[in-house]
Parts: sequence; C-alpha cells; structure tokens
Amino acid sequence: MEIEVWQLILYIVLALIGGGVAGFFISKSLFTKQLKENPPINEKMIRAMFRSMGRNPSEKQVREVMRNVNNQR
Repeated sequence: MEIEVWQLILYIVLALIGGGVAGFFISKSLFTKQLKENPPINEKMIRAMFRSMGRNPSEKQVREVMRNVNNQR
C-alpha cells in the first residue's frame, strides 16, 4: 500500500492542527490549576505579611506594595 504525496502532506497538516489544539487545551488546564494552587497576591495577603513581621501597615503602605507587585509583572 503506497501513500500519495498529497495524502502525506494532508496527514502532516492534520497532525499539526490536532497537536496545536490539544496543546492549547492542556496548557489552559495547567494554567488554571496553577492559579488555583497559587492565587495572585492581594491586599489581604500583604496585610498578613506585614502583621507577621510585627508591623501594622497603613493603607498607603499596602497600596504601594500592591503597585510595586503589579509593576513587576
């Protein structure tokens, strides 16, 4: 059984498209899993961090840290 050249090209293109679609959904599920395990930092976490260091943060300090974190991204 011989394969024609056009059939070979068609199979390669279909495999690439299928791999791209599968890779998209796999990476999407891994990304959402990572976000659930490691949620992005919020103001509540920053306040808890300051309290664990023995400091009572002002609202200005919390907003400044949040701004710095967001600028790092």
